[in-house]
Amino acid sequence: NLLSICYSFLTFISLSLQFLGGSAEECRGSMYPPRGPTFKGNVTWYTLNLDLPPSERWTHVIKEKKPELVAMIQAIKYLAGGFFHGKLIHLVDNELPLIVDTLPYPFNEEIKAISADSGIPLGEVVLFNIFYEVFTVCTSVVVEDLKGNIYHARNLDFGLFMGWDQKNQTWTITEKLKPLVVNVDFKRNNATVFKSTSFAGYVGMLTGIRPKEFTLTMNERFNVDGGYIGILEWIFGKRDGMWMSFLTRRVLENATSYEDAKNQLALTKLLAPAYFILGGNQTGQGCVITRTRVNTLDIWEIDLKLGRWYVLETNYDHWEKPFFLDDRRTPAKKCMNKITQAHITLQTLYDVLSTKPVLNKLTTYTSLMEVSTGKLESYVRACPNPCTPW
Repeated sequence: NLLSICYSFLTFISLSLQFLGGSAEECRGSMYPPRGPTFKGNVTWYTLNLDLPPSERWTHVIKEKKPELVAMIQAIKYLAGGFFHGKLIHLVDNELPLIVDTLPYPFNEEIKAISADSGIPLGEVVLFNIFYEVFTVCTSVVVEDLKGNIYHARNLDFGLFMGWDQKNQTWTITEKLKPLVVNVDFKRNNATVFKSTSFAGYVGMLTGIRPKEFTLTMNERFNVDGGYIGILEWIFGKRDGMWMSFLTRRVLENATSYEDAKNQLALTKLLAPAYFILGGNQTGQGCVITRTRVNTLDIWEIDLKLGRWYVLETNYDHWEKPFFLDDRRTPAKKCMNKITQAHITLQTLYDVLSTKPVLNKLTTYTSLMEVSTGKLESYVRACPNPCTPW
């Protein structure tokens, strides 16, 4: 396992040196509608009926995406096999299934059903669902235009250190994830409750919109008290925190307003540190909630009186400088300020999220949301060379 850790560290240093310098490009323009080499495809829509028992909700999605899900799990197993002399795989297959019944309802039942529908061992489906507590790297932004319209956009970057393919200059897990990206319309009594962009086989939510009420994305917050600590505590019986992506789904499903959502996200104890990026339906309703596992450090809000017409979050506290080898914030803010509040739209937000290194080798999809119309558009992305690894 020491060799595996050293290999990951050396990969990070090698790629950093390889791509350091010249990593940022001029702000992109006229990238929308999506096309060209950075556009890999549209995202398929599915309807999920919340009135069905949890065991039946995802069956139609898993039936269509089973080959891609199996390929993804096999890739994870292959990479995990190099850790602890293969003992990690034994832990996944033999120990992780035991924690399923400790997970909150209905997520536990949905995970069991995904395992049954796909034929993938239960422990491996659990692993797929907890990866996002520790491995996401993202950019999210909430903006207000001159007319008071609120827009929310994000790049979902995932797969850091998950198998660098030197030949193709890509991350193995990132590429396996792209075919699993799905849009889901969650309905109850035949009416939309919320909509989300997610991954087939994953029951938590990372990106979502509750039409006419609020929009929500989640970014990982790098911290020594990281998600792996909370996961281990859960496994060993300390279960007073909430899984981040389960909380975001619960908020999207049940919160009745922007303020209600903000309170739930700020006050609920978590398994991992996080940034919750929340947009509302009224002027000034946009914020980044900076969370430790136990409390809220800061709520950074749109404030037009201070000239703050947007809030933008990557994976570092907004009051601190980002890590110099991972500065997506500076180029993103440069492009936002170049566009100006007068010209901000979903289309120009797509331009910002198409500018390297905001767009990078880890980017799986870009989502655009407009709360007033309930619009959610998502696109699978690609980042041809020259492109930064993160």
